Amino acid sequence: MAPDVTLDAAWLASRRWFRHKTQPIASVRVEDAAPLGEGCSLLVLAVQLASGEQVRYFMPAAGSGHDLHEPADGDGAWRTLLAWLATPESRVASEQGAFVAYPAPALERMLPGGAQEAAGLEERRLSVQQSNTSVRLGERLILKLYRLVEPGVNPEVEISSFLDAAGFRHVPPVAGWIEYCPAEASAATAMVQGLVPARGDAWEWMLDRLGAQSRGPAEALAAVAQLGGITAELHAALRSRPDAPGFEAGPATQDDLAAWRAGAERQLAAAQDAVRGVDAERLKRLAPGAQRALDAIPRTSGAIRSRIHGDLHLGQLLATESGFVVVDFEGEPARPLGERRLPASPLRDVAGMLRSLDYAARTVEREAGSADLSAWLGDARAAFLAAYGDAADADLLRAFEVEKACYEVRYEANNRPDWVWLPLQALERLVA
Repeated sequence: MAPDVTLDAAWLASRRWFRHKTQPIASVRVEDAAPLGEGCSLLVLAVQLASGEQVRYFMPAAGSGHDLHEPADGDGAWRTLLAWLATPESRVASEQGAFVAYPAPALERMLPGGAQEAAGLEERRLSVQQSNTSVRLGERLILKLYRLVEPGVNPEVEISSFLDAAGFRHVPPVAGWIEYCPAEASAATAMVQGLVPARGDAWEWMLDRLGAQSRGPAEALAAVAQLGGITAELHAALRSRPDAPGFEAGPATQDDLAAWRAGAERQLAAAQDAVRGVDAERLKRLAPGAQRALDAIPRTSGAIRSRIHGDLHLGQLLATESGFVVVDFEGEPARPLGERRLPASPLRDVAGMLRSLDYAARTVEREAGSADLSAWLGDARAAFLAAYGDAADADLLRAFEVEKACYEVRYEANNRPDWVWLPLQALERLVA
């Protein structure tokens, strides 16, 4: 039976990885559990929201009996998870199914001592994750926990494994993953990858260069060209095996184009619903021009569809001494998992990167008091597209940029109302 542990709703709501913070919690209980031994258990929490919706969260727990709690560094729970993954035919039963570990061939190379070596690694939880949790294990591995239990194929595990096999150089190697397998569809709960010796993400790197004097902006411009080339390599790798299940690629159909326009229109409507006052009036004036931009989607000819990153921006790349590495292939977390796995236009990723560059420039202007970076931004846009080399359909790209800006309006209205001006300003330029 699942352990009889009292979980405090206020504590759960305060966790960075709890995604439903805007909704009151009616109750929390341990729905399923599996003991791993050595003071570590795998829990599935059933969370009843006041709205009537029930969601499930994954929580490894340290301790035993009634003293189960979220692990802290040094408790050994993270090491126990890795050691279990490194054990052949790893499967532990739970009341409603099982947790199953799937080691990848790279694990033996990164952890040659197997479970015994894992037991001696230092564990350090990183502070950068929001909806998930990442833990550094020793000097070569990183454990990522998927907190929200979403039945189905996890896009990040799927895409990372595919890119690894395809020889794409700019992605961390996959060492293995763990799935929760109840009677219904399984769900990925963790993945282990090679640790990238990064100096931070490309967002912080870009802000630092743009705010610097002398050659900082020139260095940033050279990096933007490199990012354009990496994005092109990424898309080429993702469509390198169009016969592989889940990675079909080819010409976009009229149904695809209609679905893309409908999705973009939903983002426009959601943006209009999210803003109030003068921002609402401003967006109301922009809406007809935004709609005209979206109407170009079904008129597109020659568009292609394939798997894409789905949420590509500067924060999804790690800056290393030799360049950049792409991470976080889960897609936009607000979209359902099934939707995130659908083939889409690669220009969505291009639009996401262009919007991220705009965010970086405007953030430096506002927070660092830098001079107008509009000229640099124009050069950066041209450099990225030239390096990418396959964004010929300007109207389709502009439509996806409008869609992304609408998504940003909604995000800022709900999280940082003082920043709604930035995507609204971008919309004004895009629909002019």
